[in-house]
Amino acid sequence: MGAELYLPEEWGHDRQRLDTAGVPRDIGYRPKWQIALALLGQAKANGVSGVVLADSAYGDATEFRQALDEGPWQYCVGISSTPKVVAADHDFGWVPPYRGKGRRPSRPEKVRAGAEAPSVKEWAQARAKDFRRVTWREGSKGKLRSRFAAWRVRPAHRLSAGQEPLAACWLVVEWPEGEAEPTKYFFSNLPANTSLRRLVRTAKGRWWIEHSYKEMKDELGLDHFEGRSWRGWHHHVTLVLLAYAFLVLRRRSRGKKGVPTE
Repeated sequence: MGAELYLPEEWGHDRQRLDTAGVPRDIGYRPKWQIALALLGQAKANGVSGVVLADSAYGDATEFRQALDEGPWQYCVGISSTPKVVAADHDFGWVPPYRGKGRRPSRPEKVRAGAEAPSVKEWAQARAKDFRRVTWREGSKGKLRSRFAAWRVRPAHRLSAGQEPLAACWLVVEWPEGEAEPTKYFFSNLPANTSLRRLVRTAKGRWWIEHSYKEMKDELGLDHFEGRSWRGWHHHVTLVLLAYAFLVLRRRSRGKKGVPTE
């Protein structure tokens, strides 16, 4: 477990305010995705590995996904309905030959300013027939299932500015029965031969993160801190995380699958 306090941008540029709260001099405003990358770096140094899961506040940040690829980390992150994509095997033509002057060409001929690509929402709606029902786990009220589809795509958010799309990844979309349009979207760099069921189970794995966060707030007072100092906040969060780690270990030792037997 790890945590770092997010400072709003107006705080990050107000040194007097930061000094009053005891924020170290080398700490200022950083986007949440940059904080997440730093925490992932700490986790890796401590031997932690696995698939990174995050909501669209992180998944929409192209720099975040690229850093995960370079990590290297596997990920399945939520995105909004607006990112642009093209098919992974889309033909952008050939790269013009070098004519001996200037920079050597690297951009395919069909990648040019003004080129268009559909949003992930438009992409999914145009392929409504691809969706099928998937069950990802057993819940307290029975099997959890919905309709999903997945495609190999290339994110193309700056194609219209003449930039070549990024490397291929999975686009996973949920479109529940009875809904007028898809409801959830994900990008994932899991291997190209990954099954739809595994993609769905991975994407839906964030429920445990939300459940743990809720427990820490409801049972251990994570959101009860009312202080105004950097050190005080970190003391509070550290104690909550230690208490939660203790409870998780106790559950694992007393019952199957982390559930107490009493």
